[in-house]
Parts: sequence; structure tokens; C-alpha cells
Amino acid sequence: MSDKGGSNHSDVTNFILAGFRVRPEFYVLLFLLFLLVYGMVLLGNISMMAVIVTDSQLNTPMYFFLGNLSFIDLSYSTVIAPKAMGIFLSEEKTISFGGCARLVLFALFIVTEGFVLAAMAYDLFSAICNPLLYSVHMSRRLCSQLVAGSYFCGWVSSTLQVSVTFSGSFCAYRVIDRFYCDSYQVEKISCSNLFVNKMVSLSLAVFIILPTIVVIVVSYVYIVSTVLKSPSTKGKKKSFSTCSSHLRVVSVLYGTVSFVYLTPPSNPELCKVSSVFYILVTSMLNPLIYSLRNKDVKQALRKILGN
Repeated sequence: MSDKGGSNHSDVTNFILAGFRVRPEFYVLLFLLFLLVYGMVLLGNISMMAVIVTDSQLNTPMYFFLGNLSFIDLSYSTVIAPKAMGIFLSEEKTISFGGCARLVLFALFIVTEGFVLAAMAYDLFSAICNPLLYSVHMSRRLCSQLVAGSYFCGWVSSTLQVSVTFSGSFCAYRVIDRFYCDSYQVEKISCSNLFVNKMVSLSLAVFIILPTIVVIVVSYVYIVSTVLKSPSTKGKKKSFSTCSSHLRVVSVLYGTVSFVYLTPPSNPELCKVSSVFYILVTSMLNPLIYSLRNKDVKQALRKILGN
């Protein structure tokens, strides 16, 4: 790879996180806002996992996937939020090279979430389109394999992405225009030829990210077709109600990620706000979406609170 006069990554000890371009006194407000949202992320997702683990009535494929979704939401928020809050209160807004390279964990969990959401879509497809064979199709073994495969694909994707991102050389300008280490922003301050990086990103998008979207879309095409053919109005309402929570979660996650990474960077500050949504806000909303619209979860919560 060519070097344009910058130092090699082995000489880089830290990067500077630009954060939000606001007046210094507003960083305290940002810290408090992140602390509030992150606290709700912890409370909501830990509560959801506790309810699913302790209530035997929730021992079904849907709640198995939902428990993993809560763990993933909690994990990738925890990778980003504490460091971001520390940066807000620190005069030196730096992050070490090793700390930035731990981006691998964030990438692992965010990609894994996409696969788990695809598995949940397939679960809904099996329950609505093939109800008589549901227990055969969605066996405990298959559910475990789907989740294990999700983590494996997340690990492969994140390892490749982070490896190529941090294998190059970096210029003297080490400012990352985000409040966290983002691979796309790190590549922007690289002095190396980014052809390999672009090919890896394209390959990951085609062979890892795109299949999850295809599974979700195809599953819902069959779901909608099956529900519309149902003669029962009550059955239609119940089916659409079951799918609505999952669709909300998918829409918020993919919508904000697409806005950040696929739209022209005409307004960097707006992109940062959008990134807050998929890093923290979706992790906060997911437990609320599933618990408020789910009778089983609400009953399980009442049991725990009653005890």
C-alpha cells in the first residue's frame, strides 16, 4: 500500500474523536442525555433477559431470539456509550489505537443483530405460513444453530472489516469526525490505498449483510400473502399485531444505518445524531416495543414485580 507522507499505524498511539461540534458547556448536557438513555438501555434489556430466563412460559423460539436480541443491544451500546460519555467530560478527547481497534466488538454485535432479526423474521414466517409444522421447523437445535451462525457471521464480518481498516498507514491528521471509532471515518484519515478496503466492504455487504435483508423481505412477502388470504378478520389482526413489533425494530435499525452510511455526507452533524439512534435509541426502544405490545411479557413482568 502506498503512503502519502503519514506515519505507519505502528507509530500511531491515539486518535482524536471530534464528537459533536457544540459549545463546550453543552457537553455536560450531552453526557447527562447519554447517561439517561444508556441507563434505560441497561434497565430495559437486562429486565427483558431476566423475564425470558425466569418465566418458563416464554421458553419458545421467539423469546429465545428476543433474549439474544436484548443481549446484543446491551453489548454494542456498552462498547460505545461509556467511552463516549468519558469523551464528553474530558478536555483531551483522545482514544488509544488499541481502544479504537476494539471497534471489532461493535461491528460484531451490529452485524449479528441483523442476522438475529432475519432469524426472527423466518420464525414469524414459519409460525404464520406453516403453523402445523412450526414445532418441527423451529426446533431448539435449529434455533441454537441460527443464533450461533449469526454470531459467527458477525465475527467474520467484523474481523475482516477491522483488519483491513487498521492495517494501513495513517496521516498526521488523526481526527475522527464522530463520537466513537467508525471504520468509515477511520479510513478517511488513512494515507493508504483503500482499494482493498472498498472490495472487502463491498464483499461483506453482498455476501453477509444483503442476505439478511433478503430473508426479512421474502419472509414478509409470504406472511402478508398468507394473512390476506385468511378469511378470519380476528386472525388477520392477530398476525399483523405479532409482526408489527418486529417490523418497527427492523425499520428503525436499518433506516438509521442506511441514512448514516448510504446517503451523501452533506450534513455530518445530522449523521452523528442518526448514529446515536442505532447505537443507543434502538437499544432503548426494542425492549419497550416488545414488552408494551406483548401480553406474555407483560404478564411475566407482573409476576416478577408481584413476587
